[in-house]
Amino acid sequence: MLSKKSLFVIFLLTPLFVMAQEHSYVGVKTCGMCHKSEKSGNQLGVWKNSLHSKAYETLLTEKADKVAKEKGLTTKASESPECLKCHATGYDLDASLLGKKFKIEDGVQCETCHGPGSDYKKKSIMKDREKAIANGLILYDKPEELCVKCHNEESPFYKEFNFAEFWDKIKHPVPKK
Repeated sequence: MLSKKSLFVIFLLTPLFVMAQEHSYVGVKTCGMCHKSEKSGNQLGVWKNSLHSKAYETLLTEKADKVAKEKGLTTKASESPECLKCHATGYDLDASLLGKKFKIEDGVQCETCHGPGSDYKKKSIMKDREKAIANGLILYDKPEELCVKCHNEESPFYKEFNFAEFWDKIKHPVPKK
């Protein structure tokens, strides 16, 4: 048994991020393993065919860099937090929170909306909605509130955001059994 002094020394030497046990990001490839069949609702296919999957790519264009410069940014669009905050999940996270399969280049991906999946990715957890939520899964009663965090007038390419119209393009429910 460890003495109180030994426990105190261990406490002092344990990094705070280890003690906090933050959820980490696993990436769209991990999520897609179980969310690609028609039976599950083909969420991966919906995402792949959406502009969300291309969001980061748009920052790699000359047009994006030109707009960034016009907005007074001193870095390329693909390196600017002002652009990345809506075009790439995980750009501002510590690398220790990004799994091996996670790629920032995947743009606006599953975990952008549903939270880091490390602790809810297991099938046994995902089959139990309450357990999945307890392990970090985020679901929305009002998804529009999340969407307008990026789809707003702060964007240099903003066009009127008709939630119902855009939601029809990205919604991806699990089929009822």
